[in-house]
Amino acid sequence: MLNLTRRSPFAIVMLVALFALLVSSLSFASAKSSSRGLTVWFTNETIDDDVHGNVNIVFGSATCDDGVTIYGNVRNYGGSFEQLGSCQVKGEVIDEFGTNAASTYLPALAPVSSEDFIAQNKGVLKKLAWDVVVIFAFLLFPLRVRVALDRVELHPGLSFATGTVALVGAIPVAILLLLSVIGLPLIPLELAALFAGLWIGNAAVALLIGRRLYELLRPHATPSPLGALALGLIVTTAAETLPVVGWAVSALVVLVGLGAALLAFVRETSFRSFTGGSAPQMGPTAPGAGPPMNRPA
Repeated sequence: MLNLTRRSPFAIVMLVALFALLVSSLSFASAKSSSRGLTVWFTNETIDDDVHGNVNIVFGSATCDDGVTIYGNVRNYGGSFEQLGSCQVKGEVIDEFGTNAASTYLPALAPVSSEDFIAQNKGVLKKLAWDVVVIFAFLLFPLRVRVALDRVELHPGLSFATGTVALVGAIPVAILLLLSVIGLPLIPLELAALFAGLWIGNAAVALLIGRRLYELLRPHATPSPLGALALGLIVTTAAETLPVVGWAVSALVVLVGLGAALLAFVRETSFRSFTGGSAPQMGPTAPGAGPPMNRPA
């Protein structure tokens, strides 16, 4: 019971971050891209294409354009729905408020098919699948992830520059290999190395973010590496699904992570002159030395 009490803040943070990720993924479904179903959350949407499914309006407004056909039901949860011209609703227009107390205060529990959910959240599901692969890379290459974490923590600028050069240089290298008969079999190896670097780097960035967030909540405690990784992945995934700035977060994670992964295979003394300082001791005899996730406070 004592251990559970001590770890409860970390569990609460994990649940809150996961809930924020789910809400952000559902909040930005686009009416223009929906071909099966549509959920409008707190926004004003114009439905200008046929919807082969149900339309759920949650504290927002939806306008069905002229000539559009909605083949399912329209369920309204505290919002508004307007039909223009020859807009047709093959199902029913249902105002859920006042008919069912559970659906009134828990609109997320309204019946939604699995096809509708997958169609509206395909991008988030792909990102979650990517996060699973990142965890697998962390379990498979723990030493390289640990060194990459050290690189991105001590040399973030150099990691960003290295990742940018590597990502830009991967294209001409692939073209040269494609033009040469001997280098053609090396293209799959280049792709495999690139993705391995992205996974290792993403794990390092997520570890750093998760550890920093946990230390802000509990300054005198050290999280487990896997717990910090899971928390960091939840935070980065939620940030990458945000509109307008999500692409910038993804680009930053990719470039910094890839650069840190590449620098993890290089001794720090090799690029000491670029950082303008001496490399810290990494050997076991150094005072306070140890894995970055387990250093004494």
